[in-house]
Amino acid sequence: MGIERSTVGARHGLRALVTRPRAEAAGLAAALAERGIEAIVEPLLDIHYRDVSAPDLAGVQAILCTSTNGVRALARLSSERKRPLFAVGETTAARARSEGFARVESAGGNVADLARLVRGRLCPGAGRLLHVAGTEIAGDLVGALGADGFAIERAVLYEARPAAALNAGTVRALAAGFVDFALFFSPRTAAVFAALAERAGLVGALRGLTAISISAAADKALVGLAIRERCIAGSPDQPGLLAALDRVLVERRRA
Repeated sequence: MGIERSTVGARHGLRALVTRPRAEAAGLAAALAERGIEAIVEPLLDIHYRDVSAPDLAGVQAILCTSTNGVRALARLSSERKRPLFAVGETTAARARSEGFARVESAGGNVADLARLVRGRLCPGAGRLLHVAGTEIAGDLVGALGADGFAIERAVLYEARPAAALNAGTVRALAAGFVDFALFFSPRTAAVFAALAERAGLVGALRGLTAISISAAADKALVGLAIRERCIAGSPDQPGLLAALDRVLVERRRA
C-alpha cells in the first residue's frame, strides 16, 4: 500500500517505511504525503481482537488505556461511553474521543506519566480502575498504581502478532537504497524490524536509512543495525515523531 507522491516527493524520491498496524497507518501516510514523502506501509504487528465478553465496569471509576488498539478493542465490546477514560497520550485520547467516549484525559507521555495523572485526578477509595491492554505490555501500570492503594485490574482484549517476514517489495526497496526513513512507534515494532531485516539479509543495505523512533526504548532495539542516522522523538506520540522528521528534513535542505 502506498500513496501518490506530491511534486516535491516525486522530484526528490523521498520514501518512508511505515511500520504501524494498518489501522493506524493511513493517518500517518497522509501526514507524510503533505511533506512530499511516499509511504511504504509495512505493518510489523497484526492486531487480533480477542473473542471475550465485555469487561465488567460496575464499580469502575475510570478506564485506563495505553494504546489506540486498546481503545478500539474496548469500543467493540462495550457501549459504555460515559465512564472517564485516561489515555497514555494524545493519539490514544483522540482515538477514544472518535469512538464516542465523552470524558477523556490525556497524560501526554508514557505509562509513568499516565500513572502520575491518575494519582493527581483520582482517589483510591472512589472505585476500582480498569486497564485495557494487549497481551504485550510496556511498563507496569497495575503495579505502580497498586502500590498507591488503587484497586486496579487488567483486561487483555487484543493481541499484537509480529509479522513473519518483510514484504518482498519492501525488501527490494530497502536493498536498493530506495527508502530514506523508517518510522517506529514501539520498542517491539523496532525489534521485529531488526530481526526481519537480518533474516532478509538487509543488515548491510541500510546505510542510507534514517530511523525515527517514538522513544529511547524503541531506538535501543535498532542499535545493532548499521544505518545512517537514528533520531528519537521529543514526545512519545505521532506529532512528536513527525516533528523529529521535520527537523531532519530541514537539516538536509540546509546541508
